Amino acid sequence: MAIQDFTAGQILTAAQMDALQANDYNWTVSNKTASYTLVAADKGTRIVMSNAGATTITVNTSLFSAGDTLFIQNIGAGTCTITAGTATVTTAGSLALAQWGGGTLYFTSASAAIFFSGGGATYGAATGGTGVTNVTIGGVNYAYTSFTSTGTLTVTKSGLFDILAFGGGGAGGVISSSASTYWCGGGGAGGVQQSVIYLDANQTITVGAGGSGATGAIDPTSGTSSTIGTLLSAVGGGWGSPSAGGDRSIPSSGGSGGGAGRYGTRAGGSAFQGNAGGTAPTDFPNGSGGGGGGAGAVGSNGSGATGGAGGAGQQVNTFIGGGSLFKAGGGGGAGQTTGGAGGSSIGGAGASGSAVGTAASANTASGGGGAGDNGTAIRNGGNGGSGIVYIRWKV
Repeated sequence: MAIQDFTAGQILTAAQMDALQANDYNWTVSNKTASYTLVAADKGTRIVMSNAGATTITVNTSLFSAGDTLFIQNIGAGTCTITAGTATVTTAGSLALAQWGGGTLYFTSASAAIFFSGGGATYGAATGGTGVTNVTIGGVNYAYTSFTSTGTLTVTKSGLFDILAFGGGGAGGVISSSASTYWCGGGGAGGVQQSVIYLDANQTITVGAGGSGATGAIDPTSGTSSTIGTLLSAVGGGWGSPSAGGDRSIPSSGGSGGGAGRYGTRAGGSAFQGNAGGTAPTDFPNGSGGGGGGAGAVGSNGSGATGGAGGAGQQVNTFIGGGSLFKAGGGGGAGQTTGGAGGSSIGGAGASGSAVGTAASANTASGGGGAGDNGTAIRNGGNGGSGIVYIRWKV
């Protein structure tokens, strides 16, 4: 309860006695759902902030005396920031309270207070990557950085960090022999991992490479993993089935590569952090490759002489703000007449007829397009796109 004045000889009511006892065992609670400015009656109480968006608690002078305290806690998803109005507020930690954060506000004078953090892990801060960008998402203020190549995240304040990581995309299937008549599967997208982790030291951020669809080997290659030290790994995408391979797509991958079409059904493999690739039809000679699996959907099956489209990618603007932006689309499968489209327009397109597969762009984490041939030449599959890692924190 707030501090009250009693006079000599005053008889206390039962309610007043209960309130005095509650002050020791169950503080008077003042629930707030919007930004709030402290008043003198808040002395000795618990302020509980509950809002999905960002809020503030403002501290002004001449309301409290030296030795007065109150407790502030945040149970809402939005960051609550203790803000100095006309008073001075200092702390050894942070005045920005993430969800479940809280602590005691202690006044050393009528115009100065110290905040002692007392509960809940708060968000940290860091530098590195492509540079720090400030955004507001759903009323919550964030800062974020992205890594498009391997580098160091420098942790300037220990705490929680939100992670969205994509591994490198797998390559599209290759035509490794001029005697082959195949239409290969598209490469699978890189795996995706989203998590909240606590960091108190610098971390090496490894960005996974896209797989290679260059000829000269029977198999194209899978993408490689994107990692945050030893704490988190987004695996690479599987390769699309090549001319000599049928259904040999890698199962322990992000999105799985699609199957290659010739004499029989060639299934795309399963996926570990993504979706399965599409299958190839059985109606040779109208062969076509299945599309590679994407982060958001399975790859489409090949149909007749048309290659399967790559699976859809994942929208990332809910994590970093801004306009529509997809990552991790599957590569399109090759078709005898029409190649499959890349997933979400970022996966590599599959070849139409006798052609090479289209490569996915760097840092899209997408699969490359499958190669097609009519038995006269060796053809490359499209390379997979390298991965990307996003790291953000509340401010």
